[in-house]
Amino acid sequence: MDTRPAAYAVVIEDGKILLSRWVPHIPGYRPGWTLPGGGMDPGEQPHDTAVREVFEETGYRVELDRLLGVHAAYFEPEAGATRPFCALRTIYTAHVTGGELTAEVGGSTDLAEWVPLAELDQHFYYSLVDEAACLLGYADASELAGKYREGSHG
Repeated sequence: MDTRPAAYAVVIEDGKILLSRWVPHIPGYRPGWTLPGGGMDPGEQPHDTAVREVFEETGYRVELDRLLGVHAAYFEPEAGATRPFCALRTIYTAHVTGGELTAEVGGSTDLAEWVPLAELDQHFYYSLVDEAACLLGYADASELAGKYREGSHG
């Protein structure tokens, strides 16, 4: 099995979550929203990866607040590959310290956006968003969105 370590950040401010739109180049996948983040460079620590990737994908400089958790996702071999794949993802909470919202150029994402949490389940998003919601204490992103619609979030 091949493993790809990665790091991501959950940035929530004023009832909105910062998301990046992933544009996959894999047959059968469509563009969808996910947490800003991505693969670790050789020798890089997860916290440095999260900060770097958020900046690359969104234009924002962030400070990490805490480690939220680690999640492993398993995938069957893609076309041309012979081994299954594990994405080992370290997830942090973070807050913006500077920069301005921009889109990544030439990367795996093409857009960054502040999505109102009350409308989150109206967007097509990948399972990493559900996993982050679980780590925050919700059943999934739909429950998180519902709590914001009801005004009963923590």
